[in-house]
Amino acid sequence: MISDQLKRIMLNIARIAIKEEFMGHKELNDDVKQRLIAMHPELAKPGAVFVTINERSSLRGCIGSLVAHRPLIDDLIENAKAAAFGDPRFPPLSPEEFDKITIEISLLSEPKPLEYRDIEDLRAKIRPGIDGVVLKLDGRQATFLPQVWEELNDFDQFFAHLCMKAGLPANCLAYHPEIFVYQVEKFSEEDFQG
Repeated sequence: MISDQLKRIMLNIARIAIKEEFMGHKELNDDVKQRLIAMHPELAKPGAVFVTINERSSLRGCIGSLVAHRPLIDDLIENAKAAAFGDPRFPPLSPEEFDKITIEISLLSEPKPLEYRDIEDLRAKIRPGIDGVVLKLDGRQATFLPQVWEELNDFDQFFAHLCMKAGLPANCLAYHPEIFVYQVEKFSEEDFQG
């Protein structure tokens, strides 16, 4: 569990990372990053985050890392920019939209392989609302964060959509894909308003 103070700092870093693209100069330069790391050493440790951008409760962008492969502060900055400007499902965020968005961060645990015999065994082992899922088959992969269960709360619907997100047929569970599960610590700007 990370402190509320660090959650606020991380949300602020994500917002500044997006804003500096509009301003045309870097606010999160190496000096600033080193000062932040000095105050919060956790930011220097390898970390994997997804940054989700919502505009009036609708998804506006979501990009992240499944595996920790760089310092948390760098993963946060890069994924905030990618969610705002590089999610292929949406046009790049405009300066006019910037004040209307809310940012949510999901800090991921390391994905672990989930062994299962068949679809019924998988159904018994998956924990809706708790497990994020990575599905891999034939060189393709996709993931849904645990919060996707809120919209797709039916096992069959969840996995059909996940298969299609990976570019596979909706019934891809029949081909026994590799499944990995992870959990997230999720927090949003909305958690700290008011």
